[in-house]
Amino acid sequence: MDIIELSRELGRKIQQEESYVALQEANKAVEADEALQALIGEFNLHKLQLNEKLTAAERDEEAIKELNTKMRTLYADIMANDSMIKLNEAKNTFDGIMQRVFAIVSNSANGEDPNTTDYHACTGSCSTCGGCH
Repeated sequence: MDIIELSRELGRKIQQEESYVALQEANKAVEADEALQALIGEFNLHKLQLNEKLTAAERDEEAIKELNTKMRTLYADIMANDSMIKLNEAKNTFDGIMQRVFAIVSNSANGEDPNTTDYHACTGSCSTCGGCH
């Protein structure tokens, strides 16, 4: 099997990975969450309005301030939504897996042993560390 076919096989395995499946399910839940979609729509509308205010010949600083405040509130509401929280958690989990995959492939291409190389992220706490590299 050549390297391209092995890459395709890896792609198929990634799509079967539990964290990938969970991410896809979380994406579907976000899309199906009508309350969340309404918040996102309102946020995007305010974003367009803000851009118009920012590029207007005569800037209305009070309106800009109000739109910024409203957008911050909407953003906080969006990020506090249960579906969005689950999506972000699923994304973080999947991203962690992918960082490991990329690190193994990249480090192997740079001559490291594919059986022992891995992704190493410093958390700032030596108690969780496998050693500095």
